[in-house]
Amino acid sequence: MSIKIEKTENKNEVKLEFTIEAAKFDEAIKKVYSKNAKYFNIPGFRKGKAPMNIVEKYYGDEIFYEDAFNEVVPEVYEKELTENKIEAVSRPDLDVKQIGKGQDLIFTAVVQTKPEVKLGKYKGIELKKVEYNVSDADIEHELGHMQEKNARLVSVEDRPVENGDITVIDFEGFVDGVAFEGGKAQNHELTIGSNTFIPGFEDQIIGMKIDEEKDINVKFPEDYFSENLKGKDAVFKVKLHEIKKKEMPKLDDEFAKDVSEFDTLKELKESIKQKIEEENKTKAKYEMEDAAVKAVCDDVEIDIPSGMIETEVDNMVKEIEQRLSYQGMKLENYLQMIGKTNEEFRKEYEEQAKTSVKNRLVIEAIIKAEKIEADEIKVEEKIKEMAEMYGQKEEQLKQNEGFVQYIKESLKNEKAVEFIVENAKIK
Repeated sequence: MSIKIEKTENKNEVKLEFTIEAAKFDEAIKKVYSKNAKYFNIPGFRKGKAPMNIVEKYYGDEIFYEDAFNEVVPEVYEKELTENKIEAVSRPDLDVKQIGKGQDLIFTAVVQTKPEVKLGKYKGIELKKVEYNVSDADIEHELGHMQEKNARLVSVEDRPVENGDITVIDFEGFVDGVAFEGGKAQNHELTIGSNTFIPGFEDQIIGMKIDEEKDINVKFPEDYFSENLKGKDAVFKVKLHEIKKKEMPKLDDEFAKDVSEFDTLKELKESIKQKIEEENKTKAKYEMEDAAVKAVCDDVEIDIPSGMIETEVDNMVKEIEQRLSYQGMKLENYLQMIGKTNEEFRKEYEEQAKTSVKNRLVIEAIIKAEKIEADEIKVEEKIKEMAEMYGQKEEQLKQNEGFVQYIKESLKNEKAVEFIVENAKIK
């Protein structure tokens, strides 16, 4: 086998020309035939028993070429990239020059490569100190959440609906006198003031009495997800069944005993303060790290190949697809709902993907420049933490080289970011 490597006119791109001996390609054809023989049904032969030359005569010589190409090329391609120290960052653009039985297989692969990063100033950058203090309002806000969580619902029968009430209603929506799909529900709980319905709907529930029926007139927003309803006037026939309101528990020592391990409200407040302080420290730390990485990246020269950005967008979209699947929704349905094409949707993530790739490349360059290594003790601690999280044995995870390498890379990245902050001038 032989290979020629040349740079193309595009930056961070190389063209590789492979020549694979005829004997190796013919061997791949035989291998592919053996794997697939059972699927061929040729007159005069039992299914799967036709000889290779008969199959080729019946279907044409090229019947096995594509599979034979896929059989022999990936291993050769990866081996040559490794041996020639080519860091490919895109899928190869393949062009087959010659393919056939008894012939050398000749093809080219054009691939984008990892770009050179010319670091600017990354030691001694100026950073503004980020600090968050805990106010009484912060503590009261958290206590309010605890009250909400422990509130009880009580029925209201002696007055009409007020803002903040929880109502139980039947409704059916009509446009031009015709009921529309998805516009009907019975015994639906609606919190007035939650703004979960079409603008103007909840306001018109205020003042209704139990068992009252009412026509509510609204207009669907121009940006409503359903094309059939955008900007349309609609009438909802509504019947009110129940009114409920939240009754909040009193904030005192008894409340503290009920909702926590503390005996007094003062102790509970002190605990909340400590918790918020810890959260604030973490928040400030991440904000300073983000600012540090941004400052370093702003002073860097780098040409990011389009393939790296495309791959990053792929990963982002896959993550969104996964999150949607947890909600029982497919991406194509979601795109229909928001009225966007797949191309438009991907375009929205390009800038974010570019920033993410740039950050990663810059951090890698600093790791290399400063010879940063992962602390083995921290690697062990992280593996132990992950084993507990996923209910697996530590030894099993340690045997997974890819997983261990991922942990090491993550820790090196963290260490590099910490290095930038520690060497910064904090104002």
